[in-house]
Amino acid sequence: MFSIFKLFFLLGWVSFGGPAAHIGYFRQTFVEKLKWLDDHEYGQIVALSQFLPGPGSSQVGFALGYKRGGLAGACAAFLGFTLPSVLIMIGFALLASQVIETSAFQSVVHGLKLLAVVVVADAAWGMYKNFCKNTLSVGLCVTTAIALLAAPSIMTQIGVLVLAAILGAHFLKSDTSQAAQQRFQPSYIPLALFIALLIGLPFLAALSPAIGLFNDFYQAGSLVFGGGHVVLPLLQNIVGDNLSQDAFLTGYAAAQAVPGPMFTFATYIGYELMPSTPLTGALIATLAVFLPGFLLLLAVLKNWQSLAKMPRVAGALSGVNAAVVGLLVAALYQPVFISAVIQPLDLALVLVGFFLMKQLKLPIIWLVLTFMLAGFGMGFI
Repeated sequence: MFSIFKLFFLLGWVSFGGPAAHIGYFRQTFVEKLKWLDDHEYGQIVALSQFLPGPGSSQVGFALGYKRGGLAGACAAFLGFTLPSVLIMIGFALLASQVIETSAFQSVVHGLKLLAVVVVADAAWGMYKNFCKNTLSVGLCVTTAIALLAAPSIMTQIGVLVLAAILGAHFLKSDTSQAAQQRFQPSYIPLALFIALLIGLPFLAALSPAIGLFNDFYQAGSLVFGGGHVVLPLLQNIVGDNLSQDAFLTGYAAAQAVPGPMFTFATYIGYELMPSTPLTGALIATLAVFLPGFLLLLAVLKNWQSLAKMPRVAGALSGVNAAVVGLLVAALYQPVFISAVIQPLDLALVLVGFFLMKQLKLPIIWLVLTFMLAGFGMGFI
């Protein structure tokens, strides 16, 4: 277990670049170098992570640990890969609380907010090209964006995702999909635990702030299709007026700057939402946002291929993916764009960021440093 933890812990310190980069790091380490599995097996794990809600790259790491050492190995992999970014985010929250009012810090944060515009816009465009390929999927994307811009709330998000799944199951099922060759049988204990927490936690949320916080982040983790960027609008609606927009976007910008899973954005939010016991809040939020995806992964890991071959399930997934793009488009405007782009020079820097990211392929760490320096320099203008 320690060797699994050590491997993922070291990867957690250097895995910049988001989920796609993480999957590349994992393949290089566990397929090519250590030969824990072959490309075919690894491809199946990656496909499964795209099929379920939750943090995609972290689910891949969790599944690799499970394959190597069972449930204990999965937990060791998760802890190792996530711990570095959790520590960095807690350190950032500690630092932010002491220097957040200084003009230099505000200038640097403004630069990171502008980078967030670049990253979220790029994620939305990339997902649009992948998931919106016909009239219905484009319509689901646009309808979702309109609904969330007109009536932003967690209930609106749940409603559009459910509607997209129903329409997708009926109209987006693939003609080439084949019925499952064997009956799908999930692992019932983790599935039952997932459902029990999803249904039961809202009734217990009023008992204490800690349970309420766990419920909020568990609900968010249960609804995140499409990767770490999608957690942004979910958490934005959950925190509401309990956290300032500046503090929220500061945490999101910090999540862009650190290695490891973007879901550790929840670490920063949990820290800020429980000022009396901030470390407890950070740990509760982190565990709660990751837990649903891991429970679902454990439920279907053994024979998920039979489920994915079912035409209606595949169609429902296509509908949800299209709606997720619309959800991200809405988040790109509110809160990301309107809180970051205030003057023409801000938009100019965003355009420079697109050029550096898409044309020059500048690594994310250099983009972070560039925007931090640019924001600091803009503070003197």
